[in-house]
Amino acid sequence: MANRILIVDDAAFMRMMIKDILSKNGFEIVGEASDGAQAVELYKEHTPDLVTMDITMPEMDGITALKEIRGMNPDAKVIMCSAMGQQAMVIDAIQAGAKDFIVKPFQADRVIEAIKKTLEA
Repeated sequence: MANRILIVDDAAFMRMMIKDILSKNGFEIVGEASDGAQAVELYKEHTPDLVTMDITMPEMDGITALKEIRGMNPDAKVIMCSAMGQQAMVIDAIQAGAKDFIVKPFQADRVIEAIKKTLEA
């Protein structure tokens, strides 16, 4: 069975890029959210195997959404994505329970490697 993934990013073209990379590699996309609040709702609805989460978004940022999702499911697997390779944000995300971190612009092989590694953990 294909692993089910929720994609969260406020930029539609970023969601499209991730979706394209994942679909070509046999992953099932169960939903897309454009902010953290939407991500939390879709997580409750679909309980995906993994979430790719942007950090900087309107409404609710990715780190807050990560904490809410991990509050519902401590075993939730979330990979953070951000254009800002800011050390502090990476550390905040990892401390909040993120399993990995992908820097934009994405390299397809890095995305797949991070997702496979996280799903196998």
